Amino acid sequence: FLVAAAMVSAWLITVADIPSAMVGLLEPLMDSPTLLLIAIMLLVIAVGTAMDMTPTILILTPVLMPIVKAAGIDPVYFGVLFIMNNAIGLITPPVGTVLNVVAGVGKMKMDEVTRGVLPFMTAQFAVMFLLVLFPSLVMVPARWFAQ
Repeated sequence: FLVAAAMVSAWLITVADIPSAMVGLLEPLMDSPTLLLIAIMLLVIAVGTAMDMTPTILILTPVLMPIVKAAGIDPVYFGVLFIMNNAIGLITPPVGTVLNVVAGVGKMKMDEVTRGVLPFMTAQFAVMFLLVLFPSLVMVPARWFAQ
């Protein structure tokens, strides 16, 4: 049911032409890659709380990638941040697909599961913040594997 609802949300977002509106909002930040990434990450977190990972990737990647490339941000770096952000979205209420699965399997209330995941979500936000501020945390190890 949740995946079907996410797919309907993805269709509504596409029909409403929200991706092009996002491009218009992000263009003024292209001079500062760090501010642009912070804005994109906030956007992906907001979208990720309402949609599943697959529709988010399918809808936002083609919209955001040209902006990221034009701003001079490495696509690998952006990809790592984008996927991490989507993972955070999977455990963030109100949709929180993973939270719903855990609550169902564990026969627990959603608020109990949410309270239990808060320390991990906080850690993920902290790591995301560090990765946005210090791109070398992603790019240096990536270069090790590229050689």
